[in-house]
Amino acid sequence: MLTLDLTNEPRWHDLATSVRVQLRPLTTALMVATRSDPEVEAVPEEATDEERAVAFAKALGRRAVLAWEGVGDADGNAIEPSPEAIDALVDIWPIFEAFQLSYVSKGLLLEQEKNASALSPTGPSAGATDTARVANPARPAQGAAKTAPRG
Repeated sequence: MLTLDLTNEPRWHDLATSVRVQLRPLTTALMVATRSDPEVEAVPEEATDEERAVAFAKALGRRAVLAWEGVGDADGNAIEPSPEAIDALVDIWPIFEAFQLSYVSKGLLLEQEKNASALSPTGPSAGATDTARVANPARPAQGAAKTAPRG
């Protein structure tokens, strides 16, 4: 069942042991804006899927990150989110992976769900029930059935 969060409030996501970010809800408007981000559109056609994923994650992060905790500069001083700092954070492999898993993939899983068909109670899918009786379950059918006559 799809659960709708009608509050549409930002949420905190833990990305590492001491790093957490407050993110906007992953809405259609946010995804559409990210897809048309100039840096995402500038990714060359010959780029790998990984290069595209990083460009998309950075663009999405720049739009979605509202606040964070546990992120500082080289001297250990806490810094506020900025486009450059968000890009640098996403460049850290474990942070990128956690961002993809805790935030982006939830939206993509929902996208996959809507593309799947429901189980058919009368068709060849997993939700079908048997309609024919088995005469003797201990003795399976012997040989192939004859084809239907044409005509």
